[in-house]
Amino acid sequence: MKELYVPTLREIIDNSAAKYGSKTFIKYLKDDEIVEKSYSEVRRDAIAVCRYIRKFTTEKQHIAVLGKTSYEHIIFMLGVILSGNVLVPLAPEISADEAAMLVKDADVNAFLYGNVFKDRAADLKRQCPHLFPFMNYDDDIIMALVADKFSDESEFASLSEFEVDKEECCTIVYTSGTTGRKKGVMLSTNSLIGNIMYTDKWDVLTEGRSTLSVLPMHHLYCFSGDVIRNLRDGVTLCLNGEIRDLQKNILRFQPYVMRIVPLIAQSLLQRFRVVSSKNPGLTTSQAAELVFGKHLRQIISGAAYLKPSLVAEYAKLGIKLIQGYGMTEAGCRIAVPDPAAPVGAVGRVIDICEVRTSAGEIQVRTPSVMLGYYKMPEKTAEMFTEDGWLRTGDIGEVDENGFLFISGRLKNLIILSGGENVSPEAIEKKFANYEPVAEILVRAENDRLVADVFPDYDYCRMSGIDDIEKTIRDKVNEMNITAKPSHIISEVNIYENPLPKTATGKLKRRYNI
Repeated sequence: MKELYVPTLREIIDNSAAKYGSKTFIKYLKDDEIVEKSYSEVRRDAIAVCRYIRKFTTEKQHIAVLGKTSYEHIIFMLGVILSGNVLVPLAPEISADEAAMLVKDADVNAFLYGNVFKDRAADLKRQCPHLFPFMNYDDDIIMALVADKFSDESEFASLSEFEVDKEECCTIVYTSGTTGRKKGVMLSTNSLIGNIMYTDKWDVLTEGRSTLSVLPMHHLYCFSGDVIRNLRDGVTLCLNGEIRDLQKNILRFQPYVMRIVPLIAQSLLQRFRVVSSKNPGLTTSQAAELVFGKHLRQIISGAAYLKPSLVAEYAKLGIKLIQGYGMTEAGCRIAVPDPAAPVGAVGRVIDICEVRTSAGEIQVRTPSVMLGYYKMPEKTAEMFTEDGWLRTGDIGEVDENGFLFISGRLKNLIILSGGENVSPEAIEKKFANYEPVAEILVRAENDRLVADVFPDYDYCRMSGIDDIEKTIRDKVNEMNITAKPSHIISEVNIYENPLPKTATGKLKRRYNI
């Protein structure tokens, strides 16, 4: 594991402005026109927000920021961290009741929100009257007022000059768990920024290239990778906005790289199939350009299993679809994409991280590990071994070349009455290259295995498969012939709609349909 120097966010933002200055860092749409903001403007605005916040108090506080991805949203997230306070990013779709619960749980003092929360703001304020400032940063005059009143030349300039303790908590990120109480992961500067300081053996995002930001900014993976790392490296960040506009915005911004989840990758591929079928005179490259633009060469996938068949389909289009692996508790990244990774690997373990397996579980040691769960010492203790390694809860292995393979989750293991341990993910992956199946979830019911399947109806229609249910059942029966007795699927349920998923695109293991 290499020695690690971790700069502060202020050092990164100052250095980027000095190095790249008037070059464009952020592009976004406003009134259907592309607006560009330079590295210098981002520094100016983020530090102005820092001073604005410190005008109210120089005592360390917890400040929530809630909104959809926008220039203002990013600037206020950066500004909170620059101010030496603790950023608590919240999902834009949460209700006022859930926001109040998290505000109280995280001991939030101030609340900064975008227009997406405007209709719920009064309800939250009623439940949490102590919040101050309580402000909508999407108000048209706010950003201009803050940038002007708290500029480098203002009377408040000195408020941004102070030392940051890199070992103290700078953000509390709530996990998106589907059961039980959400846990607030406490990360220091050493965690948040330290996790982007690994050496990338294959970095296609180099100075001057652009990436399209698709995933929500309250997810650490997006904020640290799309914003902080690109800010450091001179990469232009384009903001997608609404997910429904993704394909249109790919053509508008012409990115070189995107970070998405497998479900979005599948959706874009389906769009390509539609374009190809409607335009039989186009070559594969021409049809691909109408969907993915002229420059897209890499898509980084995370959060859920990536089918090898999907990777192969994108390779035919000249696009490298690759995956990484991580968890918020490790600071985010554990393994990153590598073109040399064998099929089935989730990337190469980064050089600031050590990985081992114990009883099949992947365990991690890294300087970017979390400080713990906020106000949950017992849950924190459960996450670490006696010798200090972080338990990931994932089952897998690392090969001799440092490539990481994940086969399932410990908590998802099915234990049958005969004592057999069955990893449902291991069975599901056998269908990864079987095109008629879009989604499959294996679960236990009455001491036997049941498979819930959402077919790829579009693929079946285009491939002339009329009896979809029989086709899938025949495939299951074929696989059962060579399966271990404990891995035989006894029942198959076919569904007309996609299976329920979490906010990050993972299939829910417990649900009612």
